[in-house]
Amino acid sequence: MEKTYKVKKAEKKSIVVDIPGSKSISNRALIIAVQGKGETLLKNMLFSDDTRYMIKALEQLGNKLIVNEEEKTVKVIPNEEKIWEECELFVGNAGTAMRFLPTYIASGTGTVIITGIERMKERPIRDLVDALRQLEVEVEYLEKDGFPPIKVKANGLKGGTVKIKGDKSSQYITSILLSAPSSKEGITIEIQGDLVSIPYVEITGLMMKDFGVDFENQDNKILKVKSADYIGRDYIVEGDCSSASYFFAMGALGNKVRLNNIKLDSIQGDIKFLDVLLDMGLKIVDKGANFVEVEGDGNLRGIDVDMKHISDTAQTLSVVSLFAKGKTTIRNVYNMRIKETDRIRACYNELTKLGAKVTEFEDGLCIEPLDKVEAYNRGVYIDTYDDHRMAMSFALAGLKVEDVIIKDPECVSKTFPNYFDEFEKIYK
Repeated sequence: MEKTYKVKKAEKKSIVVDIPGSKSISNRALIIAVQGKGETLLKNMLFSDDTRYMIKALEQLGNKLIVNEEEKTVKVIPNEEKIWEECELFVGNAGTAMRFLPTYIASGTGTVIITGIERMKERPIRDLVDALRQLEVEVEYLEKDGFPPIKVKANGLKGGTVKIKGDKSSQYITSILLSAPSSKEGITIEIQGDLVSIPYVEITGLMMKDFGVDFENQDNKILKVKSADYIGRDYIVEGDCSSASYFFAMGALGNKVRLNNIKLDSIQGDIKFLDVLLDMGLKIVDKGANFVEVEGDGNLRGIDVDMKHISDTAQTLSVVSLFAKGKTTIRNVYNMRIKETDRIRACYNELTKLGAKVTEFEDGLCIEPLDKVEAYNRGVYIDTYDDHRMAMSFALAGLKVEDVIIKDPECVSKTFPNYFDEFEKIYK
């Protein structure tokens, strides 16, 4: 029988929550560390489904990773020979692992298959494969053309110039960037069209620089990376701003919330979701080197917002908008359709269940909440589509609406395994 989580309505509270390390930074740091000269110690690591899949895959490729989950550290001792024994890497539904690993594998020697769950086999990877083929890497689709699983027959990464579309996922570009220093000749990436999720490419660049490698960025159109060595070091993973979005939202719904392990000058683009909530009526009441405290009075105004570069927080905003005055329009988030699920359609389905008037666009949503919270539908089962962000964002609705029940709550283990432990602080 499928597990469920019944959310209870909550009165206004003041709480303190601890935000885990960033998934995006954790998996980037792991890929960089296994290419480094010397050992790396990663601190404040996130241990979730996605990072565990990455860790296991890198171990299968001959790297030594010493994990201490209690201390939230991973010591990385690279396989500097980069000779792969023939193997199959299973990465579940971890998009960063599926996309970051192929270029790293291509920089070594050997034949490796990368696969995942059935939903992963529906998530496109053609743009990355086409880019690798331009770099003379032999990649084969094993089932459906354009989708995982894939087989990489690696013989070192020569380098050169590669053209890649920028409008689908920045993770394809990040994959090339992260392993480009290991190429023999360096790599130039020519971006075709507009680059989506620019902040994630900026994270990649800042992290590469932290490990001793820089690249030239010409207006997000041409990216140039020279052949170079990453330098092993101690590195602290920032708290996850995407995970923080749910607790910023909890504040916006009429609570006072202090978020530890979060800073306003984060390198993560999703910190800008806080600006969206500030526009709606949330207030920052305190801040420090490693915390932000917010408070809302529950009086929110609807907004019209382009979320192209912070699309991972759009589900959170869609739920918050249920309780705003006036409609909220979320624009320019087409890439949500190729995530863990079609997130635009999933939000439409579940918001409608709750009683909202919703218009679905190809690249977004318009949400017109009902005038009275009491009029919302109660006893609603929220489908989560094996998508962690659906579970975490729609749990917020239950703070205002009676008897919201989240199906498959354990899917949050993908990025935030103890999410509901932190969430339940609102009741204590």
